[in-house]
Order: sequence, then structure tokens, then C-alpha cells
Amino acid sequence: MPSLKQFAAIDELAEGILAGCRLSLSRGITLAESSRLDHQLQAAKLLRELQRRVAERRAASVAAAAAAAQLPGPEPFRVGVSGPPGAGKSSLIETLGCAMLEAGDRVAVLAIDPSSQASGGAILGDKTRMQRLSSSPDAYVRPSPARGTLGGVARATFDAIIICEAAGYSKVLVETVGVGQSETAVQDLVDVFVLVLPPVGGDELQVIKRGVTEMADIVVINKADGATRAAASRAATAFKSTVHFHRQRRQSWQPAVLTASAHSGLGIDKLQHQLAEYQAVMLHSGELAQLRREQRRRVAWTAAEEAVLDSFRQDPAVRYLLDRLMPDIVSGELAPRAAAELLTAWHNEYL
Repeated sequence: MPSLKQFAAIDELAEGILAGCRLSLSRGITLAESSRLDHQLQAAKLLRELQRRVAERRAASVAAAAAAAQLPGPEPFRVGVSGPPGAGKSSLIETLGCAMLEAGDRVAVLAIDPSSQASGGAILGDKTRMQRLSSSPDAYVRPSPARGTLGGVARATFDAIIICEAAGYSKVLVETVGVGQSETAVQDLVDVFVLVLPPVGGDELQVIKRGVTEMADIVVINKADGATRAAASRAATAFKSTVHFHRQRRQSWQPAVLTASAHSGLGIDKLQHQLAEYQAVMLHSGELAQLRREQRRRVAWTAAEEAVLDSFRQDPAVRYLLDRLMPDIVSGELAPRAAAELLTAWHNEYL
């Protein structure tokens, strides 16, 4: 269990995060990412303190705006970005992030990297790939290891988003690995889902078309410049022709398809406009507030499942029995399902 001194240090850490200190921000996210029980307890206290203070700050801002007969400033906006390898996600995020900075936003990027199987650390290093963005004092780029969780989305990403918003970042961009079920997992974390695709056609288009219409709020055909500009235009036209024939994900929003170039910046202004329009429409309808309520419910349940699974895996009694059973499991004498039932019963017996 954490000591009183450690809990007191959490209060100081919260102060630093609320003041926008990068070092405190990094320490807070590292704490949230840790799998150690004492760190998880400290992270829970940190998040409670941050959310309490942010709520107070927001209430004061609303009251001040009302006294001045003005509208309060918008709440932070969460943008999920995914797509297949080679689509240019990181380049597009950097170009979009720089454009957001020019518009007066503070931008945080949480780039979820596939983990090294040897060390568990992130191996792509998005910070080194986003040098222009990360060099800005109003931007924060954080590569995080996926550690094998669903779709490559790190277990503590939702907590990291909350911490970044508490530090004053008005736009939080979450980049996922873009393989497997990452597109599904990221929807529990963000307000809008942007799918980035390279110029494709024919069979490739047929493979990804269904996923696009089911998950994406905005589809960006990247690399719309030079020799691939015409191909990008054709791909966008093909997507637009099918989007309207599938069940609409949002009551207030029809999926948008556009072309852009991370290299030249072409179309980035249109992407910004689409994001702003989406936020305004979803806020006005109340659907964004409902979306966040549902996300918090799902993330809470997922976090509870992970906590139970961690407790099970770290239980000394379970580990002892698993070591005893493993030779029979490997040889085929004991079926995996039967082994699982034995382990579960053993764990429940020693709770």
C-alpha cells in the first residue's frame, strides 16, 4: 500500500500537471501506465484529484462567462486516428497538429506503438517521427507501448487523455497501431474517429469498405499529391458512393470523405473544418455528451475486468498450481479448458 508520504507527493504531482508542467505530465502518465498495484492506487488518487480540480475550474469558467454574457470556451476535443500501415498516419497527425497550433490550440498526441516482445517498450518512437510538432512548447507527443492489449490500444490511454486535458491541452489526438481490432477499441476513448487510408482501389477497396462505413466518422484519403493525386481522388469518389447505403453510426452526423496530403498540406484545412463541424453538430444535438457517458461506462467495465485478470495472474497460489499443471497441459494430458477451471477454482478457494 502507498504511504501517506507517497499520497502527499501525488497532490504535488497534480499541482504540476494543472500548471502545465511537461515533466509532471510525463510522470503522471507513466504512473497511470504502470501495472504495479501501489502505482495503480496512486494513479487512481491522482485522477480523482485532477478531475475534481478540472470540474472546479470549468465551473468557474462557466460562471465567469455567464457574468460577462459570453459563451464558455469549448471543452477539450478527442480525435482518434487509425489506418493500415503505410497510410501516413503519423505524417498526417503532425501536419494536422501543426495546423491546430496555428489556430491557437494546445495539442497532445498519444501515439500507441506496438510493444517490443523483449522489453515491453514502444518500438516505433513517434516522437522522433514528429520532430516538427514535438518541438513546439504548446505540443506534447507521447509514444506509449500497447503491451499486447486489444487492438494495440494501451490499457491506460483513457487515463492519459484525462491527464493531458487537465494539463490544458485542448486537442488530444490518439493514434493507434491500425491493425486487428484497434479501430473498435479506440472508439471507447475518443469523440471522433478518423480513418486514414492510402490511395487504393479495386480489391483493396472492397476489403476495407465495410469497416470504413461501420466505424469512421471521417475518412481521409492521404497522399493526394503528385503521381497519386488522381488515384486518391478516385478512391474518395468510390468511398462517397457507398457511405450513404449503410447504417448511420451517429444520429447527427453523416460520415465525410475527403482527400489530403500530409506532405504538401493540401486538404488539411478541410479536415480541420470537418472536425470543427462534427464537434459543433454533436454538441448541439447532445449526442457527444451521451457518447462520453457511454464511453465512461464501457471503460469502467473494461478496467474492472483487467483488474480482476491482473489479480488472477499475480496470485501466488494460481502461479504455483499453473507450474504444477503446465507439463500435463503441454503434453496434452490436460485440456486447456479443464486447466482453466482448476485454476479458477483454486483462485476462488484462496481469495
